[in-house]
Amino acid sequence: MTPTFPYGSIAELLLARAEDDHPALLFGDRSLTWRELVAAARERATVLTRLRREGRPWHVGVLMDNDPEFLLLIAGAALCGATVIGVNPTRRGAELAADIRGTDCQALVVGTTHRALLDDLDLATDAEVDCIDVLDQDGERYRALLADAAANPIATTAPPGMEHTLLLLFTSGSTGAPKAVICSSFRLAVIGQLNRHGLVREDVAYCAMPLFHGNALMAAWAPILVVGGTMAMRPRFSASGFLPDVLRFRATFFNYVGRALSYILAQPESPKEGTTRLRFGFGTEASTRDREEFVRRYGCRIVESYGSSEGVCAILRGPDTPEGALGRPEEQMGLEILNAGGEICPPAEFAPDGRLVNAAEAIGEIVVRGGAARFEGYYNNPAAMAAKVRDGDYWTGDLAYATADGNFWFAGRNSDWIRVDSENFATAPIERILARHPAVATSVVYGVPDPRTGDEVMASLLLLPGRRIEAADLDTFLDAQPDLGTKWRPRLVRVVDDLPLTGTGKLDKQVLRRQAWLADDPVLLATADGYRPFTEQDLTEREAAFVAHGRQSLLP
Repeated sequence: MTPTFPYGSIAELLLARAEDDHPALLFGDRSLTWRELVAAARERATVLTRLRREGRPWHVGVLMDNDPEFLLLIAGAALCGATVIGVNPTRRGAELAADIRGTDCQALVVGTTHRALLDDLDLATDAEVDCIDVLDQDGERYRALLADAAANPIATTAPPGMEHTLLLLFTSGSTGAPKAVICSSFRLAVIGQLNRHGLVREDVAYCAMPLFHGNALMAAWAPILVVGGTMAMRPRFSASGFLPDVLRFRATFFNYVGRALSYILAQPESPKEGTTRLRFGFGTEASTRDREEFVRRYGCRIVESYGSSEGVCAILRGPDTPEGALGRPEEQMGLEILNAGGEICPPAEFAPDGRLVNAAEAIGEIVVRGGAARFEGYYNNPAAMAAKVRDGDYWTGDLAYATADGNFWFAGRNSDWIRVDSENFATAPIERILARHPAVATSVVYGVPDPRTGDEVMASLLLLPGRRIEAADLDTFLDAQPDLGTKWRPRLVRVVDDLPLTGTGKLDKQVLRRQAWLADDPVLLATADGYRPFTEQDLTEREAAFVAHGRQSLLP
């Protein structure tokens, strides 16, 4: 039976809070009640209405860090029918310009610290259309528009939630160029009403994840709006600022993505960590070790999930989920693991030593049967749509295998296949093995070109503070791992001080692939006698081998 929801749009949810004096937003020393937030949102709705140009999509980009103004513009758009594009401020130059032009922004509101990002950018959408209207957040014109909106408001009415594209949210770009995901006012309202976190009115959700990405709005703001709770924000994530913030705001909940937990845990341990009001944190992609250590230090539970900005599916870890697994998907979600021919992959089989013996057959792509109906699409990107939607099903692009008990295990992205000696395998199982090493905080595995044919396995290891890893130690450790596939041992191992992240805090393997072995960090090379440091002579010989085999175009 299809569930029904009391509220069909973010506009309806906001208007239900129009006379609510409970705190809605905390930011630095500022505080807004829900009554004040809705009133300010109505003013932004007037501003957005006056910025509208006939004959053009009613799209307004917002290029700023987390700021009350960003959230007020989203709320204002919800009340008038405009579409807000959250522009990623970590993008630069031509890529940033392409994001803005490709989403047909007719106006762009720019935060005080980001104006220089637009210097020398060509923001004209085509020769017959005026350049995008750029407004500085603290500029004279924008302040005048806000003042006029307060004095001369325009009554606005939002379209029904399913008909209103409230947001265009860029994907993280960890596996390709970021895509603008369509998010209707209805979908965001439904996500909030599902309230999988069990948030209540007394909760204070601490959010330092960027508002230009879906995690902040879907995991924190929408559920808080539904229950009339409080959201506390800071401009950007700060590991050193996390503990002071959650204490000052009396936060009970926080959301995260990627390596945020590991950065927090890299801070010196403090007795104050056990005195916060935190009940739980919710996010994605934290390692098992980081989750356990956070629970030990902060005394609150961590809930991991699998999902994406597209919002087509989700898997929540349960109390009985094995460590390292994504979890068991709900039957009504329609998730299956399919091979390239569209057939269901058989369950994973393991040898007595724990080795996955049927990886080629068991690993496939997570597909949502009938999921195309729940996917609102990518804006103006038919190629990306075609790659995701086939015969009514939604192909996630994520690899996984399932065990006999129905638990899904992540195996990487569909771009994470590595081919060695004509054998294909995924990266995530190797990453889990390397992460067992007591000195390793995070392991990242990816393919780099082999000088002769196919790929070589390369790993980047981020170590725990104060720890080292020696070549002989790595040999001994890998030799002792019974489930390490015969082709899985990394040929090259890079020991890094930090890992490249996308603007949303997710690991960016594309950067690591491009850098390959050309790095200032120490690199170990696997030989018949074990690992040893990669030398200048190794580099010269490797480049010569690429040339000798006609593969010089693949050199990083």
